[in-house]
Amino acid sequence: MKILGIDPGLNVSGYALLANDGRQLRVLDAGTISTSVRLALPERIGQILTDAEELLEEGEPDLLAVEDLYAHYKHPRTAILMGHARAMFLVAAARRGVSVRHFAATRIKKSLTGNGRASKEQMQLSVQSQLGLSVLPTPADVADALAIAMCCFNEVSRESVVT
Repeated sequence: MKILGIDPGLNVSGYALLANDGRQLRVLDAGTISTSVRLALPERIGQILTDAEELLEEGEPDLLAVEDLYAHYKHPRTAILMGHARAMFLVAAARRGVSVRHFAATRIKKSLTGNGRASKEQMQLSVQSQLGLSVLPTPADVADALAIAMCCFNEVSRESVVT
């Protein structure tokens, strides 16, 4: 099974493609996609859609795991802008027939560290340790995408044990 984890953002989106060979998770691909702040919003979200479709075509994931929208009362605009990017990944998945799972940030953190309020640094260390990476995953967008995909694998594994 392959899962593509997405940490959506209008400026930078992190992605991570993980596979489970039955014994352990392997990182097949990870990185970021970016848009230029010089472009108008329609061009930026169009670029995200194009990049999302390429990721899905090349990686052929079985599932897309994406972080839920969240809004902080001090920064509502951030959630709105993130929502534009997130929507493009959902559209790309729908066009390819890829199932989507949504995860709240606190659920992702709890799944990997046992603490729903873990710091970015704690998450990076947890991802590094659990995936056996020789270096800390950076930037944070990539580490978050890895964590999202790992959380999804954890949930899928629990579901298969229950069934």
